[in-house]
Amino acid sequence: MTEAMLRGQKGLASVKDLPVRQDGPPPGGFPPVRYARRIANSGPSGLAVVLFSSVVIGWGMYQVGQGNLHRRTLKAEKIAARQAILPLIQAEEDARFVREKKKFMEEEAKIMANVPGWKVGENVYNSRRWMPPSTGKIRAEC
Repeated sequence: MTEAMLRGQKGLASVKDLPVRQDGPPPGGFPPVRYARRIANSGPSGLAVVLFSSVVIGWGMYQVGQGNLHRRTLKAEKIAARQAILPLIQAEEDARFVREKKKFMEEEAKIMANVPGWKVGENVYNSRRWMPPSTGKIRAEC
């Protein structure tokens, strides 16, 4: 099929011979184009967000303070309990120390029996000051 058959006319010598057909607006014109930036007003205002955040932070700080008070009372109770049983623990340690020292003296007397002029239990250092053992033991066990 040729172009002439489709249009019902004879062939064209040039494109310029085509009839001019131009689009135009619909009757009554086009609807207006919305170009303004309109953001939907959804959600709380900035003031409401700040107030809510302040309330939440304030409540959280109050809870932290209450936790600190509770922890402080537990710590004071623990210290008081330790102070109450400290004399008993010290008495037990003193009794253990006396037993260990007595065993140590007997062992020292047995080991140093052949050394002339050795006095059992005498301090080998030139000091009259008594110093408790630093490790809590009379001698190191090998």
